[in-house]
Amino acid sequence: MSSSSTLPLCTNKSLSSFTNSSFLAKPSQLFLHRSRSQSFKVSCNANNVGEHDKNLDAIDRRNVLLGLGGLYGAANLAPLAASAAPIPSPDPKSCSKAHIKPNKEVPYSCCPPPPQDIDSVPYYKFPPMTKLRIRPPAHAVDEEYIAKYQLATSRMRELDKDPFDPLGFKQQANIHCSYCCGAYKVGGKVLQVHSSWLFFPFHRWFLYFYERILGSLINDPTFALPYWNWDHPKGMRIPPMFDHEGSSLYDEKRNQNHRNGKIINLGFSCKETQTTELQTMTNNLTLMYRQMVTNAPCPLLFFGNPYPLGTDPKPGMGTIENIPHNAVHNWTGDQPRQPNGEHMGTFYSAGLDPVFYSHHANVDRMWNEWKAIGGKRRDLADKDWLNSEFFFYDENRNPFKVKVRDCLDSKKMGFDYAPMPTPWRNFKPIRKTTSGKANIGSIPPASKVFPIAKLDRAISFSINRSASSRTQAEKNEQEEILTFNKVQYDDSQCVRFDVFLNVDKTVNADELDKPEFAGSYTSLPHVHGDNNTHVTSVTFKLVITELLEDIGLEDEDTIAVTLVPKEGGEGISIENAEIVLMDC
Repeated sequence: MSSSSTLPLCTNKSLSSFTNSSFLAKPSQLFLHRSRSQSFKVSCNANNVGEHDKNLDAIDRRNVLLGLGGLYGAANLAPLAASAAPIPSPDPKSCSKAHIKPNKEVPYSCCPPPPQDIDSVPYYKFPPMTKLRIRPPAHAVDEEYIAKYQLATSRMRELDKDPFDPLGFKQQANIHCSYCCGAYKVGGKVLQVHSSWLFFPFHRWFLYFYERILGSLINDPTFALPYWNWDHPKGMRIPPMFDHEGSSLYDEKRNQNHRNGKIINLGFSCKETQTTELQTMTNNLTLMYRQMVTNAPCPLLFFGNPYPLGTDPKPGMGTIENIPHNAVHNWTGDQPRQPNGEHMGTFYSAGLDPVFYSHHANVDRMWNEWKAIGGKRRDLADKDWLNSEFFFYDENRNPFKVKVRDCLDSKKMGFDYAPMPTPWRNFKPIRKTTSGKANIGSIPPASKVFPIAKLDRAISFSINRSASSRTQAEKNEQEEILTFNKVQYDDSQCVRFDVFLNVDKTVNADELDKPEFAGSYTSLPHVHGDNNTHVTSVTFKLVITELLEDIGLEDEDTIAVTLVPKEGGEGISIENAEIVLMDC
């Protein structure tokens, strides 16, 4: 890329213009760029500028009997919403104040320097490449890699001297803030890339450009972000490279109780649990199995609900966004000391912690791992998803629009993940809590329990199935879904509840490695611009096809369900529950 095609920025307010600095070295001959003839200008008129190993061995020795093959037959993609229109790229000129809470604005602008005309911004085309960038597991990198990563991040932080530099560390963090905290509107509604089918593609594109910027700052086109391998016991702690005070990768606004090798809880909300390290790791692998395998046999269950133009924001999360994504944010953020759990514990500031990008690299890796499981696990085919757009600056400060359809294959984008074992794939819970069927006669029916005004204690109910004794062909055709409708809570607060089948409210909810455990719901406290009440309303779905087989309830017309609040239950209400069959 010639220097004449870099993006000139405003020079008023004593801000320096962008020039090639000593640390913006020319790419090596392996870093091939295509030439671009178009030139863009930034508008200056915008308003907003030893025991761990024993525990690991204990887990590895578990008797994991059942694999994944043959669980789900081939089927068509899940039925999607009637075609409307895809979400277009937001116009940075229309970017406004982001919000931490409805009545509390982010104290600075999260908006990027706007190009002169969004309609003239081209669509991104991948530059030629000679070698894939391989993202390594963060816990296994060597000192040479750590030194490179620290240097690249230091140089990115130095760019913050010009607050309008789109490559600066704070400007990169602001990308997440602007897309996630109400700064943009499209079609007259607030744009929110979380809690919908935009979650995975937005963050993949975000990390793609962030990674390329880092590589350009150290003249290393092969540099790749590390992934926080929290789905493997060896990676279930903050990677050591991020936990050295004084390093460019360290962030002081983290929960200090979760440093120095503390095992992460992948179901964490905001409240500490009293379990052993071994049980925590066991629960983590169980949660991963439930979120990647049991509860995500269908595309929409994994990606999240459709979000075409004109739809209200936050139509519904996919499995991985719920857990472990939200939980890792909550666990890492400084909930004890900061008013909103900054940095990682709230959307607007999450990108200010370097570990955010390593966390989301592993979230992105789950997209690849999920498709590799097979069955019906494939990318969505809906054009409203494929043609949705975002706006980013590349490593040369040129603005581009990107489409979801162009980020479905990480290798075509120029990166892949170093392989690591995925023990959760074969971690189906097999240790039953009960030997038979729960006493349905002693449990009230759902019609007597719902609506639940507040989930402030464990609540059990019996519920009728829409069909029993289903054949394998019928199971292959339709999944059986336990659905909780109109789950409402204050989305500025931490909440979590667990769901169990065939047990009553005396269940030990601290041990999740049992076939009766169906899944968990948790939230990452935040608000968006139009939410003036803090109250969010979601539909929570759990796939119980596999559980009914494992517990031995396939022939039962009525089953028992128990809800166990873990945090914030007094603020959770649920209108009703039902069991439905869903095409996949």
